[in-house]
Amino acid sequence: MTIIMEIKKGSGFICINDKTTTTMKQREPITHIMTKNVKTVNLSDNLFTARDMMIDNHFRHVPVMNGSKLVGILSKTDIMRLSFGSVFANQESADEAVLEMLTIEQVMRSSIRTINADATIKEAAEIFASEEFHALPVIEGDKLVGIVTTTDIINYLLEQY
Repeated sequence: MTIIMEIKKGSGFICINDKTTTTMKQREPITHIMTKNVKTVNLSDNLFTARDMMIDNHFRHVPVMNGSKLVGILSKTDIMRLSFGSVFANQESADEAVLEMLTIEQVMRSSIRTINADATIKEAAEIFASEEFHALPVIEGDKLVGIVTTTDIINYLLEQY
């Protein structure tokens, strides 16, 4: 914590105001805030599996794997876009039918942005600020080692104050 003394010149006297600020770490690695034990779905899983995993574990993004290769990301929003529930009353069976008809591959985002494990929190924040998504799979080489979200960034900032 740093104390900043602000000196103001007034009418014949000097006024000193104490302002407390927090110094944030400039090179804090993304690995300090990412989720390390990432839950994933396989390309061959169905949308019910993905939806239930997100609901049961209270998260909004799940990486999609084909074997050990990251091939996409599926968000809760992607699945919610398939739902008629908020438009028409008593349409749960229609929602279930849509989830049965489509595959994860048809719904997921396959052109995904990733971030390297040696990147900083600042670099992740810059990506989130300039692009329209809220989760970044964290990779080392071709291996998925974590996931970082906008919520992780916000929680990190809250810890600083």
